[in-house]
Amino acid sequence: MADDDPIPEAPDEGALRRLLREARTIAVVGLSADWNRPSFFAAKYMQQHGYRIRPVNPRYAGGAILGERCVARLEEVDGPVDIVDVFRRTAEVGAIADSAIAIGAKCLWQQIGVINHDAAAKARAAGLTTVMNRCVKIEHARLFGGLHWAGVNTGIVSARRRA
Repeated sequence: MADDDPIPEAPDEGALRRLLREARTIAVVGLSADWNRPSFFAAKYMQQHGYRIRPVNPRYAGGAILGERCVARLEEVDGPVDIVDVFRRTAEVGAIADSAIAIGAKCLWQQIGVINHDAAAKARAAGLTTVMNRCVKIEHARLFGGLHWAGVNTGIVSARRRA
């Protein structure tokens, strides 16, 4: 399957809700220490909603991001990982899927714009749930009512500008 083929159906809402309710630890591959990067924003949101974030980025290995020790590879993460959240180029996801399988992760989650069908098929064949081209923060907010966290869905509906 080519990476430009249509995206296969993601798990249904019930399965996504169950995955996010049961998961406790998210390894964020490609997590940036820069506060204005999407990976940092998503990870911080998930951390503030009770998830343990495990940063994986060789650039920051040995340091800390969001108060957690950063490692260079998934295999260096201490303890179990429920979701491997991928903020890397599509071409890199195959090796990340192999690592996710090796560490016994439950889900391979490819962020918005990351679509690697072969890696997803490999992960599914190994028993992992797979999600592609979706943001874990957006899905959590949509399913559990956190869209207001970034100023969306505040309950204020008006076409008038503030004075």
